[in-house]
Amino acid sequence: MRKDHRSACVMNRMVEMFGDQWSLLVIRDIIFMNRRHFRELLTKSLEGIASNILADRLQRLVKQGIIVKSHDPSHKQKAIYSLTEKGIGLLPLLMEMTAWGHKYLRASRLRGLARVLDQGGPKLRAEFMAELRETHLPKSRAQKTARVPMKSTRTLATQNLQAAYEAALAKRNSSESPAPDPDRRKRLRARDRHGTR
Repeated sequence: MRKDHRSACVMNRMVEMFGDQWSLLVIRDIIFMNRRHFRELLTKSLEGIASNILADRLQRLVKQGIIVKSHDPSHKQKAIYSLTEKGIGLLPLLMEMTAWGHKYLRASRLRGLARVLDQGGPKLRAEFMAELRETHLPKSRAQKTARVPMKSTRTLATQNLQAAYEAALAKRNSSESPAPDPDRRKRLRARDRHGTR
């Protein structure tokens, strides 16, 4: 993390803080997909982040106070990453970036999340931020337990956002899959018999 800055401009300081696109994509996966373990962030990354880059970005985000790393109580050998209040505060920025991309980057095929965010408006943002606090901040979990002993029956904003993202991803993956080739197996056998490769 830099101590000296190119300028005092807040925009410059933010760019220096995140460094590159990988940090924002890691935060996106933690916020919108609730991926909180190293393995999940690595193997389920749409962009195919390398393990050394992921490790570096997680370490940077911890140093900057965006996330915290702690032991996962469900598994002794795993670490779990949680957002801090500072990290949760990035949600409006990410939502605005998504809305801007939805409006001006029409070629993007993963638009389900942007559509849900756009339709949900400020109410969805507030609900989602509250859910992130309950999930990631220990005090909020304790307050929720004391305040509401039974689980709510309403559909959580988190579930809506994750469902929209997963549906768009599944649609993209199915459209990118090659069409089945019924004669491929025959061609491969013939090629092997004739020794051509």
